[in-house]
Amino acid sequence: MVRKAKELNLKNNEDFALWKNFLENVGINNFSEEEVNQVDLTIGIFDKQKLLATGSLAGNILKYIAVSADSIGTGSNFNLIVSELIGKLALKGIFHTFVFTKPKYVASFQHLGFKKLAVTEFGAVLERGFPDISTYLADIKQTENPVKKTAAIVMNANPFTLGHKFLVEQASQENDLVYVFVVATNAGLFSADERLKLVKQGTQHLNNVKVVSGGSYMVSYATFPAYFLDSPNDLIEYQTTLDALVFKNWIANYLHINTRYLGSEPLSRTTSIYNKILKKVLTPEISVKIINRRQLLNGEVISASNVRKKIAQNKLNELNELVPETTLKFIRENAAILKLRIKKGMKIRGN
Repeated sequence: MVRKAKELNLKNNEDFALWKNFLENVGINNFSEEEVNQVDLTIGIFDKQKLLATGSLAGNILKYIAVSADSIGTGSNFNLIVSELIGKLALKGIFHTFVFTKPKYVASFQHLGFKKLAVTEFGAVLERGFPDISTYLADIKQTENPVKKTAAIVMNANPFTLGHKFLVEQASQENDLVYVFVVATNAGLFSADERLKLVKQGTQHLNNVKVVSGGSYMVSYATFPAYFLDSPNDLIEYQTTLDALVFKNWIANYLHINTRYLGSEPLSRTTSIYNKILKKVLTPEISVKIINRRQLLNGEVISASNVRKKIAQNKLNELNELVPETTLKFIRENAAILKLRIKKGMKIRGN
């Protein structure tokens, strides 16, 4: 059998149909536009015209890995497709890879050098290469003297609001040390670097607060594959449970974090479910404290989505009751850039 690796163009109807039919035959059925549009590259392993295996890349994440069960050399085809994808990343200078997969495939990826980060009944997340989670944690400077009460907050802060500031201040008052992890995914109106900068500026008055990038380990929902799950509710639980386990078993364990602070989420069903599952997974080892969101005098909850909406509506004069001075200064100085991003299609809704 002569096996050849070939790139597939999913925008080509013939290639897409071949790829889709192959995946459906191995039990993968979700080909939503949101899922497929994340894919940067897809390859197939062929014996003449017969597709034996396929796999895709979305950034540095392996997706849609599938091997025909009725072909000879199933294991070697799996090894070949994964190795080809890792090789494609290496040519771009990327040597750190993630995969989200079903629990039954964990051992197969471990044989190829992947390290297990978390496993649930729904799925697993593994990584391979460098820098890895150990490198990420080692780069976070810890205090020289041990402290009794260490807390953590994970936020997107798109952008940093007075609501975020209130949450951090509450944690700061009740703990010796607070780590604020800012999600690093560039998927919102404000870039990861901008959001990190604004959180640092907005909390610089708090001496016991350390603001750090979430790196690859405070994961945006956009990176999780939904294609092997049965329903949206399964997806939320799958995403949140894996996220919580990575935080609990690696990050909190290394940094001796004993409390995780969350803001109440009256406006977001997804984040409300996220909070509920976080509490279920993290306790009793890590205490979960939910703080009621800060409100305006009229009872309206302060939200980053409302800030983005006012930017789009050119109502910057209404932002002073929603964001700290540091955020407001940035928005005023970069209003033209932000509006251009919105004009180009950057979403302003969501959390």
